[in-house]
Amino acid sequence: MPEYPYIAIEGGIGVGKTTLARLIQKDFNAELLLEVFEENPFLSDFYADREKYAFQTQIYFLLSRYQQHRVIEEIIGRAPLISDYTFAKDRLFAHLNLRGDELALYEQIHAILAARIPVPNLVVFLRADTDVLMERIAFRDRPYERDMDRDYIDGLRQAYERFFSTYDQAPVLSIDTNEINFVRNPQDLRVIVGQIRAALEKGVRQASLLSV
Repeated sequence: MPEYPYIAIEGGIGVGKTTLARLIQKDFNAELLLEVFEENPFLSDFYADREKYAFQTQIYFLLSRYQQHRVIEEIIGRAPLISDYTFAKDRLFAHLNLRGDELALYEQIHAILAARIPVPNLVVFLRADTDVLMERIAFRDRPYERDMDRDYIDGLRQAYERFFSTYDQAPVLSIDTNEINFVRNPQDLRVIVGQIRAALEKGVRQASLLSV
C-alpha cells in the first residue's frame, strides 16, 4: 500500500495553523487532522491559574493527542494528510508548564506513547512576533483566551523558536507570517503552497524562510 505525504503545521497560539491547514487542503487533495483542544475540561482553569491546573491540562492533552495520532498510519495509506499540530509539540508545552515530579511523570508517559507515533514528512513552522500573535488572538476572540497573558505567549513563542532550531525528526519549512496575509491575499497563499511542494520534493531539513 503506498504511503502518502504527511504535512504538519506548527507555531505559537494564534499564528494561523488551523486556518492554513484548511486553506491548503484542496491543493494537496488531503485529509485533515485538526487538534481537538476546546474539549479539554481544564483549559479555562489553566489560563486562569496555570500553576494549579498545568498537570491536569497537560496530561489530558497528551492522551487526547495520542488518540488522534493513532489514525495517522491508516490515513496516509490512502491519502495525503495535513495536520494543524505535531505530537512532538506536546512535550514543548510540558516543559514550559510543568516542574519537578510532575514533569518527570509526564516524561515517563510521553516516552511510552511517542514511540508509537509517525513523524511528518514535512513540518511547516509558522512564525510571528509576540505583538502580532496577541493581535490575532484578540481578533478571533475565544472566550477562554480573552485574558491571555502576554508573557506566556512570548515565552511560548521563544520555546517554539528554540525547539525548531534543533528539531531533526523531519524537514522543517519556516515561514515568517508577520508581513503576509494568506487568508486575504491569494498570492501569499499560492507562494506558501509552492514552498510546501518544493520542500516535500527536496526534503531539505531546515528549509529557508519564505519571502513574499
